[in-house]
Amino acid sequence: MRRSSTDESTYHRSPSLDSKDYSFPNGAFRRYSSMYGGQFGAASNSFFGFHTNPGPKATKAKYTSPKGNKYVVFYLDLSFIFLLELKRCSMAHNCLQCIKYLMFVFNLLFWLGGCGILGVGIWLAVTQGNFATLSSSFPSLSAANLLIVTGTFVMIIGFVGCIGAIKENKCLLLSFFIMLLIIFLLELTVVILFFVYTDKIDTYAQRDLKKGLHLYGTDGNIGLTNAWSIIQTDFRCCGVSNYTDWFEVYNTTRVPDSCCLEFSENCGLHSPGTWWKAPCYETVKIWLQENLLAVGIFGLCTAMVQILGLTFAMTMYCQVVKADTYCA
Repeated sequence: MRRSSTDESTYHRSPSLDSKDYSFPNGAFRRYSSMYGGQFGAASNSFFGFHTNPGPKATKAKYTSPKGNKYVVFYLDLSFIFLLELKRCSMAHNCLQCIKYLMFVFNLLFWLGGCGILGVGIWLAVTQGNFATLSSSFPSLSAANLLIVTGTFVMIIGFVGCIGAIKENKCLLLSFFIMLLIIFLLELTVVILFFVYTDKIDTYAQRDLKKGLHLYGTDGNIGLTNAWSIIQTDFRCCGVSNYTDWFEVYNTTRVPDSCCLEFSENCGLHSPGTWWKAPCYETVKIWLQENLLAVGIFGLCTAMVQILGLTFAMTMYCQVVKADTYCA
């Protein structure tokens, strides 16, 4: 027979743990525990007289943390480090690009300056011969040759710097730095030696210039002849230390026509009253001393340009090395 619904009403089914949620409200368990004098609670492990000690599985679960959480934390840390390194590499790349184009523009101007110097040297060599060749000991030490050699070196160094900057090549950057550093050190050494041995240099220069007077007007020395003629005319001087220096050259009382107060044909054969009396060496030296500020500014600008090139080259070299190390 089937029971009626009224018969079932007197019986109550045992509650199942899965059927309802018997979790206490927040704070309720603590209140009832205090009412019953701590008979049950978090510290007594009993519930209305029934002991509630956890089993082995519950104890193990209580003290063991899930492994997945560790993996998540590890991946988050790794992602954070990766983002930091990515930002660092991005900043280094932007800095490298800025230095790269600055150095390229600098070396492009450097190379163009070398082209101009080389062009002037070639023009002097073609049109004026060995212009300003005053030394008999160093006949190749002419203004044209000096400009040609200087322009060639400047062009080579500027070209290496340009290619090294645009290609970000460590070898070319280091080569540019070494070449420019060698030239800078050589110039600094020459300046120091010049100031240390000024008296000896004066004596040697005057003796060498007097030897060069004997080549004046001879075949194959048109450069020296033109140089002395221009110097004596423009600076209104005659001879190295005195107009008598020419007496040893001509073996008579005579000077070149460029020594005359008023130029005319064979005016050097006239009396000494019609000649310039000032020595050319001292006159040129005084002129350099009067224009020492301009010479110093030129030398300082040259040194600053070279130091700027050295700074750009070494900075870019270090940035390229760092980029290859951290962002490879």
